[in-house]
Order: sequence, then structure tokens, then C-alpha cells
Amino acid sequence: MSVRFVSWLFLPAAALAASACSGSSAPAPARPAQEAGRPPVAVTVAPAAASAFEESVEIIGTLQPKFSADVKSEITGTVKAVYVTEWVPVRKGAVLAQLDTSEAEAGVAALKAVEAQARVAEARARREYDRALQLKQYGLITPQNLDDAKTAVEAAEAATAAAVAQTRTGETRLAKARIVAPIDGVVALRGINVGDRVENMGGSAPVFRIVDTRLFDLTASVPSSQAASVRVGQPIRFTTDSAPGRTFEGRVKFINPEVDAASRSTRVGVEVPNPDGQLKGGAFVEGRIVVASRTDVLQVPREALMNWNVEEQRAQVFVARGGLAEKRDVKTGVSGGATVEILSGLQAGDPVVIRGAFGLQSGDRITVATGEGA
Repeated sequence: MSVRFVSWLFLPAAALAASACSGSSAPAPARPAQEAGRPPVAVTVAPAAASAFEESVEIIGTLQPKFSADVKSEITGTVKAVYVTEWVPVRKGAVLAQLDTSEAEAGVAALKAVEAQARVAEARARREYDRALQLKQYGLITPQNLDDAKTAVEAAEAATAAAVAQTRTGETRLAKARIVAPIDGVVALRGINVGDRVENMGGSAPVFRIVDTRLFDLTASVPSSQAASVRVGQPIRFTTDSAPGRTFEGRVKFINPEVDAASRSTRVGVEVPNPDGQLKGGAFVEGRIVVASRTDVLQVPREALMNWNVEEQRAQVFVARGGLAEKRDVKTGVSGGATVEILSGLQAGDPVVIRGAFGLQSGDRITVATGEGA
């Protein structure tokens, strides 16, 4: 028995393998997962669709109110009252603040007294001149005395006119103690309080800033290579972080004739109405200018493109076909924002993979994500 046992230990490996396989009752080994094939990849698809297509130029820019005014005091004085706060709407001519006018009122009263004296002197000179004319009829006055009387009237009239002008100047200065809104708008800045002393307009900071929020200017930069397709009057659509989830519209108002040497871009001005006040001055915006519109253009979502070479107009996409991924080479046209024109390589209705293509290979099994269809 021991000899037979040793001979069994020293049997060749091939014989052992043959002996193991000869038993029909032994189970077959499991196949590795790689040999069974890759599991299906879940993807989301969207059909290539032929529909209206808008060619556009993408822009970035900044919003600023079209009309605003920095309000300053035209005279020096102490603030007696402030009637508005920040963020409140005001109409043109509304009183924003009142300066102390006690000194100015006294000055106007003195000027009116001087004016009254001048009028009295003028009336006296006219009476003297009328008396001189009567004396002339009887030859009781010399020509020299008559001329003197007439000159006295003219001098009195001039003195009265000067006094009236000085009174008007004082009244105008008194009126300027009332600081009023020069335009309709919203108070964006209140820079004074009761008791503050304000100086006249020379170089001082504004006491109020009024912003008209009904109309904004959007200044955007357009690459010089695309500036030739932009025209005055073309529509623009944009979004801004200051009003998330909303899309605003405007129209190109002017195009700068010069190209910025540093950025190689051209500035474009757009007027944007703001009836509901959602837009804010200084806000950053992103958008696109619609430069052309065509119908029946085959297009796919931008995210479906892989290895997109814009200059050479070529890219690749995956198409869902019979449960498998099929890679296609396509020729691209212009971009329309969220979609891209396809010139060749696809047909209308082809189910194009828009999500899940990362790491996907041609021939891989795929399953369409729940709620989507090819």
C-alpha cells in the first residue's frame, strides 16, 4: 500500500489533470467577469432634431443704469432736514433735504429793502422830469436842466433794475437751500444727516445719488473675429447672477468702431428695459447676440459632442443603436448656445447620447436611463 501511495504522489501533472477531468461529477470552474463582457452602461439620450436654429455670438458684460445723477449742494450750509432714505423712489423735483436758510432769508429781506428804496427814487425822478416838461412849455427851464432831469430818470431806472436783479439772485440762492431730485429714480445713496455742514459743488462728494432703474445699458465685449456679424438692432438674451433663473432681452444700440488692442475685442452697447426692477447696476452678465435665424437645421445638444475641434468643424458623438453604443464622426456648423448645428454624420431622429458617454467605447452595451427614450 505504501508503494502504491508514493507512485500516486509522483504522477506527472498532466496525468493528474486528466484524472481530475475524467470524473463527470466534478463541477466546472466559474468564468471570470471580464470574459462575460462589460455590464451595460446607463446613458441618457436625446434625438438629433431638425428645427429652427439661431446663430449667435456669446458675450459677457456689465450692466449700468442708463440715467443717474449725483446730487450736490450748490451752496454752503447746515442741513436742517432730510426727507428721504436710501432705496426709496422719488420723482423729479421732489425735495430731498433742506438747508438752514435763516441767514439767506435775512439777506433777501435786505435786498428787497434796497429794491424798495430804488423804486422810490425812480418815482421821485419821474415826477421831477414831468415837472420839468411842464416848465419847458412856459419857457421857465433851461434845456440843460431838462436834460439833467431826464438823465436822473434813466439813472433811477437802472438802479431799480440792479436792485431787482440782486433780489432775484438772493431768492435763487435761498431756493437752492432746498435740495431736489433732478430726475425720476431711486435714491441709491444718502450721504448727509441733520446737522451736517455741506459745501458748494466744487469737488465735494455727492449728498445723494439718484438712479433711474427703468432702462439699463449693457456694455459687452465681442471677439473681433465675430464682430462683423453683429448689427445694430439685433436681439440679445442674457442671464445675470443678480436675478437667477431669469432670462432678459435687449437690442444692440451701438457698436464701437475700434478694436481694443489688448483684448482683441469690440465693445457693443445694448439697451435693456427693466420694468420690474430686477436688474441691478454693476451686475455681471452672460448672454448671446442672435445674429441670424434659420429653419430646418439639424442640431444636437452641446454636451453630446466629444473631441470637438471648433476650427476644423469636427467632433464625435455616440448613437444608441440596438442596445449598443455606436461612435460617429460628425461635421459641426455654428453654435446656437445650448445646441450645435450638425452638417453631416447624423440624421434627424438619431438617438444621441448626451450623458453617460465618459469612458464609453463603440460597441459597449447600454441602457437608456429611466424616463428617457431613443
